[in-house]
Amino acid sequence: MKTRLLGVIALSVTGVIAVVLSLAAAQAPSPKVAGAPKELRVGIVTLLSGPASSTFGIPAKKAADAWVEKINDEGGVGGAKLVPVLTDEAGPGDKVVAEFRRLAADEKVDLVVGYISSANCVAVPPVAEELRVLTVLFDCGTTRVFEESKYKYVFRTAAHTGIDGIGAARYLLTAKPDVKTVAGLNQDYAWGRDSWEIFIRALRKLKPDVQVVETLWPKLFQGDLSAEISKLLTAKPDVVFHSLWGTDLASVNSQGRVRGLFRQSLVIHNNSAFLFKEFRDLPEGFVIGFRGTHWPELPDPVQALQGVKAAYEKAIKAAGRWPSVDDVVRAFEYLEFDSPSGRIAMAVGGGHQAIEDSLYGTVKLDAQRKQNVLTSVRVFPAKCVNPPDGVKTLDWIDQGFSGAQCP
Repeated sequence: MKTRLLGVIALSVTGVIAVVLSLAAAQAPSPKVAGAPKELRVGIVTLLSGPASSTFGIPAKKAADAWVEKINDEGGVGGAKLVPVLTDEAGPGDKVVAEFRRLAADEKVDLVVGYISSANCVAVPPVAEELRVLTVLFDCGTTRVFEESKYKYVFRTAAHTGIDGIGAARYLLTAKPDVKTVAGLNQDYAWGRDSWEIFIRALRKLKPDVQVVETLWPKLFQGDLSAEISKLLTAKPDVVFHSLWGTDLASVNSQGRVRGLFRQSLVIHNNSAFLFKEFRDLPEGFVIGFRGTHWPELPDPVQALQGVKAAYEKAIKAAGRWPSVDDVVRAFEYLEFDSPSGRIAMAVGGGHQAIEDSLYGTVKLDAQRKQNVLTSVRVFPAKCVNPPDGVKTLDWIDQGFSGAQCP
């Protein structure tokens, strides 16, 4: 998988989709199942406008389009063709929930695949339960979805953000085992605060003598981080951990490089899958991480669609006919299925939440090729960075990662 990941770094988004398609061998056409409808209408919800659309939403849409076409070329699901019904995730939470209701009531979708925002992944599941609509979350990272609630009709086929911070802490102690001081630079909202909390709790459990010398909370999309960089340069931490994205990430990269931040401190960024376009311009020595051993994040909607296909096929085999939504739900729970990124296991959250490996590496300029490459790559297995079923991430960290299976 590492070779596969490194091999797509220089490709365009279109090129990556072609690679993703080529990685999955063509399957035998899906036979028509008794009682199967002509179409299976799938709501696809992603960010089509706003500041996160170019890095998250549009690539996800392209990947979903390509994978729907692939599934349909192979006969669909049980003979039913997938019909995507696209909607924009951008906007406040009440609009997103209203759009979900519209998909169910007006568009008559059979299921929904989507959601990048963690806030939306918290807001939508209760409505999915109310309407009994099979809903597969493909990208959002918050641990709250299945650690604070239980759902019957909601699944997430990508790992949650717990593996980002835990993987970052474990990688740091392999890259810089003598670390003494750390600082945090994270956007002041749930994603930034959760990312820092998981990382620092994990690091302190693994190395209790580490000292935090600075915690900075810029506003979301603040852009100018010169004041924060000045504070970091004054504090001189061994390591700076951050989860910035969008214009804030661009600022810390450009301003930090000019002012010597990357020469002074080891800088770690968690969950860097969306850095595909920016990789060539990243500072040397920058540590980046991935939720799952795939980059860029294009396989996320692919994993969701693969999970749906596998769940339907398992349910069809069990029932001997076209399955009900409850049949598919039972088949989805604790399902394992193949994806271009490897084997996915719905192993936690009562069988509704996937676990994945965590991958980290360090950016290095290859002088011969005159381009950045990813070096010192470490993959932490899923059972090393994910808590057991029924255990909350922070509780697992505080308990000392009981039962973790690490290399």
